[in-house]
Amino acid sequence: MATEIIMPVLGEGVIEGQIARWLKKEGDKVKRFEPLLEIETDKVTTEATAEVEGVLLQILVAEGETVPVGTVLAYLGTAGETVAESASPQPATSAPDIAPVTTNKGINGQPGNGSRSLNNWASPVVRRMASEHDLDLSQISGTGRDGRITKKDVVAYLEAPAAAKVVVETAAAPPPLVTVQPQPQATPKPAPVPTVPPPIVTPGLADTLSPLTNMRRAIADHMVMSKRVSPHVTTVFEFDFSTISKHREAHKAAFARDGANLTFTAYLVAATAQALKAHPMVNSSWSDDGVILRRSVNVGLAAAIEDGLIVPVIKDADNYNLLGLARVVNDLTNRARNKQLKPGDVQGGTFTITNHGVSGSLFATPIINQPQCGILGVGKIEKRVKVIDDAIAIRPMAYVSFTFDHRILDGASADHFVSTLKEIIENWQ
Repeated sequence: MATEIIMPVLGEGVIEGQIARWLKKEGDKVKRFEPLLEIETDKVTTEATAEVEGVLLQILVAEGETVPVGTVLAYLGTAGETVAESASPQPATSAPDIAPVTTNKGINGQPGNGSRSLNNWASPVVRRMASEHDLDLSQISGTGRDGRITKKDVVAYLEAPAAAKVVVETAAAPPPLVTVQPQPQATPKPAPVPTVPPPIVTPGLADTLSPLTNMRRAIADHMVMSKRVSPHVTTVFEFDFSTISKHREAHKAAFARDGANLTFTAYLVAATAQALKAHPMVNSSWSDDGVILRRSVNVGLAAAIEDGLIVPVIKDADNYNLLGLARVVNDLTNRARNKQLKPGDVQGGTFTITNHGVSGSLFATPIINQPQCGILGVGKIEKRVKVIDDAIAIRPMAYVSFTFDHRILDGASADHFVSTLKEIIENWQ
């Protein structure tokens, strides 16, 4: 009997995934635990493996399609086995329940036209976008299965001309007659600044349109949102990595015997965790009710991959020693490159480090990974001529930038944090 290949549960709150690429085609032999396909969400791209050995009999969901968790994607069986003609990509009975969308909130705060049908659903990503842009989901037509509203539907709605968006206005009752008393003239309020729509860009005859992946669109949305919600300020320091370099040379062989590749990143994570403990305001998030100080120190590592950028997170980084951090950094880096990260691996970060120097960059002004307070950018570590105590010396140096949310930190407090980090790095023991 043919075995169903099911869209797996990819993490808490993830209810659907897109088939990025089939690694096998119909008729191919598949070994147990061999990668079958790549699945993409708005957070990660990961591989799904075969639980049994067999032949890929039939693919039900094509590349580029987005389906809910629990959907039958394909059938795996023995050579020559046939699959029932009625087979179609239907959600399995184990698929999680998805709450229906009900809203009466219209565009720009105006009332909508009531509740949506119970057959129309929206994912958490869609609901978050609707909340951020003050949208009435009842005004958006869903193109997903059974009329579900997808992220693409919301993006298309936001990019549509204003005239195409229906705003339901309620009739206002005429105001009662009152006697108008002379009042002192109030200072007129400035007119609100109109929102400038983004330019409409269309490809020319000789141009090629490269479709956006879920990851690329998610990165774009997150970066634009980050620059919009928080005022970014960047301060740049120069770090001397002499002590770290000597320590690494003396210990990397011993670490290798313990199965860990000792990199500069492990030192940076360890030092950053110490500095965050000393300056808890940096390990925080902004809210309208106040600044939320995070108890856990979860350091994210921005990593470039083939089709985008991903930030795996080291949970409770302050609880590891250097050897433990080296192992975790190696594991997360390897799984990120091999598309084996799970959504839980990229969630819960409280602070982010981007080591852009590995590509030769000297310094940068990275964008904050919301809702965090700041992000550390580490440039290329290279030997430079420095004047130290009236003597010329050659030292391994790097520019380290710290971009922070000016709502939470001021320049002095940001500099104190980086100064602490610099002292830890330059006096490593």
